[in-house]
Amino acid sequence: MPDTLCAMTEQEHHASAQLSEALHRRLERIEQLLAPEKPERPAWRSITLGEQRWAVSAAILAAVGLQLALPTRLTIHPHWMLPTLELALLVALVVLNPHKRIDQTSRLLRLLSLALVAVISLANGWSAVKLVRDLIHTSASPGALALLGTGGAVWATNIIAFSLWYWEWDRGGPAARAQGVKSYPDFLFPQMQQEGIAEPGWEPSYPDYLYVAFTNACAFSPTDTMPLSVWAKLLMMTQSAVSLITVVLVVARAVGILQ
Repeated sequence: MPDTLCAMTEQEHHASAQLSEALHRRLERIEQLLAPEKPERPAWRSITLGEQRWAVSAAILAAVGLQLALPTRLTIHPHWMLPTLELALLVALVVLNPHKRIDQTSRLLRLLSLALVAVISLANGWSAVKLVRDLIHTSASPGALALLGTGGAVWATNIIAFSLWYWEWDRGGPAARAQGVKSYPDFLFPQMQQEGIAEPGWEPSYPDYLYVAFTNACAFSPTDTMPLSVWAKLLMMTQSAVSLITVVLVVARAVGILQ
C-alpha cells in the first residue's frame, strides 16, 4: 500500500510539473502576441550603391549654357566669370571623386557641391532681378520673341538651381542618402508611401528632384511630392514666388509688345 501511494504521488507530481510547464509556455506565447511589434526599417534607411552623376552633370552644363546665352546686361561682369567658376567647381568635384556613382562624402566635397549650387543660384538670381527691373523701369524693350527667350532662360535656370538645392539637402545629399544615415526624409515621394509601386529599396535620384522643381515652377505649389521639413517648404515657396513673378512680368510685357 505505501508503495502504491508513493507511485501515485510521483505521477501526480510529474503531471503537475508538465501542466506548469505547459502553462508557462502558453503565457510566454501570449506575451509575445501582446508585445508591440518592432517597426520595420524604412526603405530610405537602406544602404544603396548611390546614383550616377551623369544626370546632375548634364543639368549643371545646361545651366551654364543658359547663363552664357543671356544678354550681357543681365549678368555679372565679366559675362564669363560665374559660368567659368561653375565649370571649375564641377571639374574639381569630378577630380576629387572620379567614381561614376556618388557614394562618397567628405567635408571638402560637401562644401564644393554647395558652393557650386550657390554660384548657379547667385548668377540666376542676379539675372532675374535685372530682368524684372528692366521690365518695370525701362520703356524700351526688345522684341517679343527675344524677351520670351530671355525670360524662358532665366525661368529654366531657376528650375535647375532649385532642383539642385532639393537634391543636395534632402536627407543630407546624395552620398548620405546612399548610406542611409538620416532617420526622416525631407521630401515624401509617392514611391515612399505605398509598397508595390516601385522596386524594393527605391530612392529618388536627380531626375526626381528636377521633376519636383519643374512641377512646382509650373503649378506654383507642390504636386505629387510633398515637402516635410521646414527648409523644404521654404525653398519651394521661394521658387514658386520667383517663378510667378518672372512668368507674369515677362508674359505681360511680351503681350504688350505684340499689341
